[in-house]
Amino acid sequence: MVANAIDVRIENQLVRFVPPQPVDQDSVVAQLGGQKTGGVVIKVLDRPRATIVIDQQGRIVVHGTHRVEAARAAAKEMMLRLGLNDSGLETELGPVVASFEFGQSLLVESVVGDFGAGTAHYDERLGCATVEDTRHNLTLHMWPNGRCIATDARHRNMVAMAAVFWKGRFSDKKLLVDRI
Repeated sequence: MVANAIDVRIENQLVRFVPPQPVDQDSVVAQLGGQKTGGVVIKVLDRPRATIVIDQQGRIVVHGTHRVEAARAAAKEMMLRLGLNDSGLETELGPVVASFEFGQSLLVESVVGDFGAGTAHYDERLGCATVEDTRHNLTLHMWPNGRCIATDARHRNMVAMAAVFWKGRFSDKKLLVDRI
Protein backbone atom coordinates (compact mmCIF):
# COMPACT_ATOMS: atom_id res chain seq x y z
CA MET A 1 0.00 0.00 0.00
CA VAL A 2 1.23 3.52 -0.79
CA ALA A 3 2.15 5.57 2.30
CA ASN A 4 -0.45 8.29 1.61
CA ALA A 5 -3.15 5.87 0.46
CA ILE A 6 -6.43 5.80 2.35
CA ASP A 7 -8.62 2.72 2.38
CA VAL A 8 -11.92 3.61 0.70
CA ARG A 9 -14.95 1.37 1.20
CA ILE A 10 -17.87 1.50 -1.22
CA GLU A 11 -21.06 1.49 0.84
CA ASN A 12 -23.53 1.76 -2.02
CA GLN A 13 -23.22 1.79 -5.81
CA LEU A 14 -26.34 2.95 -7.59
CA VAL A 15 -26.77 1.04 -10.85
CA ARG A 16 -29.50 1.28 -13.46
CA PHE A 17 -30.16 -1.47 -15.98
CA VAL A 18 -32.07 -0.81 -19.16
CA PRO A 19 -33.60 -4.02 -20.54
CA PRO A 20 -34.34 -4.40 -24.27
CA GLN A 21 -38.04 -4.66 -23.36
CA PRO A 22 -39.23 -2.47 -20.45
CA VAL A 23 -40.18 -4.31 -17.26
CA ASP A 24 -43.91 -4.06 -16.58
CA GLN A 25 -44.51 -2.49 -13.17
CA ASP A 26 -47.86 -4.24 -12.72
CA SER A 27 -46.19 -7.65 -13.25
CA VAL A 28 -43.68 -6.87 -10.50
CA VAL A 29 -46.56 -6.02 -8.17
CA ALA A 30 -48.73 -9.02 -9.12
CA GLN A 31 -46.04 -11.73 -9.43
CA LEU A 32 -43.35 -10.61 -6.97
CA GLY A 33 -45.23 -8.55 -4.37
CA GLY A 34 -43.64 -5.23 -5.32
CA GLN A 35 -45.07 -2.06 -3.81
CA LYS A 36 -46.25 0.74 -6.08
CA THR A 37 -45.52 4.21 -4.75
CA GLY A 38 -45.10 7.60 -6.41
CA GLY A 39 -44.88 6.29 -9.98
CA VAL A 40 -42.32 3.57 -9.22
CA VAL A 41 -42.49 -0.01 -7.99
CA ILE A 42 -40.18 -1.10 -5.19
CA LYS A 43 -39.18 -4.70 -4.54
CA VAL A 44 -36.78 -5.71 -1.77
CA LEU A 45 -34.75 -8.86 -2.40
CA ASP A 46 -33.18 -10.96 0.33
CA ARG A 47 -30.82 -12.88 -1.99
CA PRO A 48 -28.97 -11.09 -3.27
CA ARG A 49 -29.70 -8.38 -0.74
CA ALA A 50 -30.82 -5.30 -2.67
CA THR A 51 -33.68 -2.89 -3.20
CA ILE A 52 -34.96 -2.75 -6.74
CA VAL A 53 -36.89 0.17 -8.17
CA ILE A 54 -38.74 -0.13 -11.46
CA ASP A 55 -39.26 3.33 -12.91
CA GLN A 56 -42.07 4.41 -15.23
CA GLN A 57 -39.95 3.61 -18.30
CA GLY A 58 -39.48 0.00 -17.13
CA ARG A 59 -35.83 0.47 -16.20
CA ILE A 60 -34.36 -1.33 -13.20
CA VAL A 61 -32.55 0.72 -10.56
CA VAL A 62 -30.67 -1.27 -7.93
CA HIS A 63 -29.86 0.22 -4.49
CA GLY A 64 -28.01 -1.31 -1.58
CA THR A 65 -25.15 -3.07 -3.33
CA HIS A 66 -21.51 -2.11 -3.34
CA ARG A 67 -20.47 -3.90 -6.52
CA VAL A 68 -21.87 -3.77 -10.05
CA GLU A 69 -21.79 -7.59 -10.18
CA ALA A 70 -24.08 -7.80 -7.14
CA ALA A 71 -26.46 -5.26 -8.67
CA ARG A 72 -26.54 -7.25 -11.92
CA ALA A 73 -27.28 -10.45 -9.96
CA ALA A 74 -30.22 -8.70 -8.26
CA ALA A 75 -31.63 -7.40 -11.56
CA LYS A 76 -31.16 -10.83 -13.16
CA GLU A 77 -32.91 -12.56 -10.23
CA MET A 78 -35.91 -10.25 -10.54
CA MET A 79 -36.15 -10.67 -14.31
CA LEU A 80 -35.88 -14.46 -14.10
CA ARG A 81 -38.62 -14.55 -11.45
CA LEU A 82 -40.80 -12.64 -13.90
CA GLY A 83 -39.96 -15.13 -16.66
CA LEU A 84 -38.04 -12.53 -18.66
CA ASN A 85 -34.82 -12.99 -20.58
CA ASP A 86 -31.99 -11.21 -18.73
CA SER A 87 -29.71 -10.84 -21.77
CA GLY A 88 -29.14 -7.46 -23.37
CA LEU A 89 -29.28 -5.41 -20.17
CA GLU A 90 -27.49 -2.09 -20.64
CA THR A 91 -25.68 -0.92 -17.51
CA GLU A 92 -25.60 2.70 -16.35
CA LEU A 93 -23.53 3.56 -13.30
CA GLY A 94 -24.89 6.11 -10.89
CA PRO A 95 -23.34 7.80 -7.88
CA VAL A 96 -21.30 6.02 -5.25
CA VAL A 97 -21.54 6.41 -1.49
CA ALA A 98 -18.18 5.59 0.07
CA SER A 99 -16.48 5.86 3.45
CA PHE A 100 -12.93 6.25 4.68
CA GLU A 101 -11.01 7.40 7.75
CA PHE A 102 -8.25 9.97 8.04
CA GLY A 103 -6.70 8.03 10.95
CA GLN A 104 -6.66 11.22 13.01
CA SER A 105 -9.24 13.39 14.70
CA LEU A 106 -10.52 16.39 12.75
CA LEU A 107 -11.38 19.80 14.22
CA VAL A 108 -14.67 19.87 12.30
CA GLU A 109 -15.95 23.16 13.70
CA SER A 110 -12.91 24.86 12.15
CA VAL A 111 -13.47 23.34 8.71
CA VAL A 112 -15.32 26.34 7.27
CA GLY A 113 -14.94 28.65 4.32
CA ASP A 114 -13.32 28.47 0.91
CA PHE A 115 -10.47 25.98 0.59
CA GLY A 116 -9.73 26.71 -3.06
CA ALA A 117 -11.00 23.30 -4.19
CA GLY A 118 -14.34 23.53 -2.46
CA THR A 119 -16.29 25.25 0.25
CA ALA A 120 -16.93 23.88 3.71
CA HIS A 121 -19.35 24.51 6.53
CA TYR A 122 -20.07 22.98 9.91
CA ASP A 123 -23.42 21.17 10.11
CA GLU A 124 -24.63 21.44 13.71
CA ARG A 125 -27.50 19.03 13.11
CA LEU A 126 -25.15 16.22 12.01
CA GLY A 127 -22.17 17.32 14.10
CA CYS A 128 -19.89 17.16 11.07
CA ALA A 129 -18.11 19.32 8.54
CA THR A 130 -19.46 19.20 5.00
CA VAL A 131 -17.19 19.98 2.06
CA GLU A 132 -18.59 20.60 -1.42
CA ASP A 133 -15.50 19.37 -3.27
CA THR A 134 -15.39 21.08 -6.68
CA ARG A 135 -12.03 19.57 -7.58
CA HIS A 136 -13.28 15.94 -7.36
CA ASN A 137 -16.98 16.70 -7.93
CA LEU A 138 -18.35 15.10 -4.77
CA THR A 139 -19.55 15.94 -1.26
CA LEU A 140 -17.65 14.93 1.88
CA HIS A 141 -19.18 14.67 5.36
CA MET A 142 -16.46 14.52 8.03
CA TRP A 143 -16.84 13.78 11.74
CA PRO A 144 -14.52 14.66 14.65
CA ASN A 145 -13.24 11.06 14.90
CA GLY A 146 -11.83 11.34 11.36
CA ARG A 147 -14.52 9.18 9.74
CA CYS A 148 -15.74 10.50 6.38
CA ILE A 149 -18.61 9.71 4.06
CA ALA A 150 -18.42 10.71 0.39
CA THR A 151 -21.64 11.14 -1.57
CA ASP A 152 -22.32 11.91 -5.22
CA ALA A 153 -19.01 10.33 -6.22
CA ARG A 154 -18.56 8.58 -9.55
CA HIS A 155 -15.78 6.14 -8.68
CA ARG A 156 -13.82 4.70 -5.75
CA ASN A 157 -10.58 6.13 -7.15
CA MET A 158 -12.02 9.65 -7.21
CA VAL A 159 -12.98 9.27 -3.53
CA ALA A 160 -9.45 8.03 -2.74
CA MET A 161 -7.91 11.02 -4.53
CA ALA A 162 -10.22 13.38 -2.65
CA ALA A 163 -9.36 11.71 0.67
CA VAL A 164 -5.60 12.14 0.13
CA PHE A 165 -6.06 15.71 -1.13
CA TRP A 166 -8.21 16.84 1.82
CA LYS A 167 -6.04 15.05 4.38
CA GLY A 168 -3.11 17.08 3.05
CA ARG A 169 -5.10 20.32 3.11
CA PHE A 170 -6.30 19.73 6.66
CA SER A 171 -2.82 18.71 7.83
CA ASP A 172 -1.36 21.92 6.37
CA LYS A 173 -4.00 23.95 8.22
CA LYS A 174 -3.39 21.99 11.46
CA LEU A 175 -7.00 20.74 11.54
CA LEU A 176 -5.99 17.09 11.99
CA VAL A 177 -4.83 16.08 15.45
CA ASP A 178 -3.66 12.80 16.94
CA ARG A 179 -6.37 10.81 18.62
CA ILE A 180 -6.33 10.83 22.38
